[in-house]
Amino acid sequence: MSPAERAPQHRCGAALPALAAALLLAAPLPASAYDAEAGARKAEPCVACHGPGGRSEIAEVPSLAGQRARYIILALYQFRTGRRQSEAMAPFAAGLSDDDLGDLAAYYAAQPPAPSPHTSDPAKAAAARAVTEADHCVQCHGPGLAGQEHIPRIAGLDPDYLRRQLQGFKAATRGDIDGLMTSAAQVLSAADIELLADYIAGLR
Repeated sequence: MSPAERAPQHRCGAALPALAAALLLAAPLPASAYDAEAGARKAEPCVACHGPGGRSEIAEVPSLAGQRARYIILALYQFRTGRRQSEAMAPFAAGLSDDDLGDLAAYYAAQPPAPSPHTSDPAKAAAARAVTEADHCVQCHGPGLAGQEHIPRIAGLDPDYLRRQLQGFKAATRGDIDGLMTSAAQVLSAADIELLADYIAGLR
């Protein structure tokens, strides 16, 4: 299916009531109310996988530096409640309090993200941008896919990590707190996923 043939499959506001409820459960206080310095101390066990300052050097582990605070809170909340499955994250998240979620999010959100080492295929850039527009990636993840509010920054993440997440959403095996990504991924072909992973990973 070409980008021009795609019909709109979702809207960002489609599941706002469910998302609002999840946000209230996950973050009883605004992200700005948490303690980044305390988060730095609490993040010490995370360095082994997510890297110093949240800049991962492991392909299957995402970098957290510069990520949206609301998204980090939601992701940790999903791991803590089992709504998102991970053998590595579940034991760690199980013992986190609401304050821990917020402090970790405040710390990682304040860290400068490392420049992506990935270089996208320039010959495929136009086709990849068309997919992001047709499937509302830019509508939800914002211009440049830099994220907004509770929606994560995906620009510059590792291509292997991006590929696995998209494949998981398409297979409905990846935790998805409001269902929007699972819905959006259903129209993606394997070729689309490869195209997007290459393109998004190279965004600066």
